[in-house]
Amino acid sequence: MSEPVTPLIDSFGRMVTDLRISVTDRCNFRCVYCMPDEPMTWMPRSEILTFEEITRVASICVERFGFNGIRLTGGEPLLRANIDGLVARLARLGVDLAMTTNASVLRKHAARLADAGLTRLNISLDTLDRDKFARLTNRDDFAAVLDGIQAAIEYGFNPVKINTVIERGVNNDEIIALARFGRDQGVEVRFIEFMPLDGSDSWQRAKVVGQDEIVECLGEVWPLEPVAQRGTAPASRWRYTDLPADHPGSLVGVVPTVTAPFCENCDRIRLTADGQLRTCLFATDEFDLRGAMRRGESDDQIAERIMAAVSTKWAGHQIDQVSFVRPARPMSQIGG
Repeated sequence: MSEPVTPLIDSFGRMVTDLRISVTDRCNFRCVYCMPDEPMTWMPRSEILTFEEITRVASICVERFGFNGIRLTGGEPLLRANIDGLVARLARLGVDLAMTTNASVLRKHAARLADAGLTRLNISLDTLDRDKFARLTNRDDFAAVLDGIQAAIEYGFNPVKINTVIERGVNNDEIIALARFGRDQGVEVRFIEFMPLDGSDSWQRAKVVGQDEIVECLGEVWPLEPVAQRGTAPASRWRYTDLPADHPGSLVGVVPTVTAPFCENCDRIRLTADGQLRTCLFATDEFDLRGAMRRGESDDQIAERIMAAVSTKWAGHQIDQVSFVRPARPMSQIGG
């Protein structure tokens, strides 16, 4: 007989229903806002959660706490061997299953991922200029990423969204070009405010291009209307009113993590590749589920650890406050 579902509610009354799982810290790109400048030291493979351990945590979250969404991240999740096997395991839980990827090797994985049960894809793309792409990622894989986006569309992932981190002086001059790309390709572009998670510690508030500025820029070219409130989603969204409402490229979003954060409605927790539970991208505390599982703790004990972690979830990240403390880990180790 299955356990009754007990909603997981934090101390601010927010119901947690979304699990972000980083499956690896490894990445074939070296994006400047994600990884340190110095050579990377990858986590030892023995410290990375096995598929069985990942599935166990996910199952507890879904079956005991009623989670309805799982997103696989990295690093670059497609670098994890047999990733479609993990997708198949998680798909059997019957929840919304998504992945965030740089798409550089998506073409060779797309069919297996679709067959395994992955339904949604977010693809990172910060520029449409090949030379700038090479500078930002330290890799010359621009063509492969574009091909990966096409593969996502061809294999029927829905929706396909493009995640674009906008940094002043770097790519804010491409907002219109990137938005036009989304309209033409039939994908939703989500502009993301530059966050203090870069491995090179170069974040400055002045480099943030805020939501209002992005929307004003878009509105000078196309007619926009706001979509209904975002609820627990991180992105505020607008509709291009010159496109049919059912056009797959008719929506554009902004993730205003700095200027208008969605913390008050946040419904997610994060599991790092090495099995640490985090209640926020910017959290300074982690809760060790890997050690607990490998010591032989029961599902009841793991569930209690998850509940204890969620009880510490902050009201908000305080990026714009003097009290803000950057996380010790860069984005690549936390999971995007």
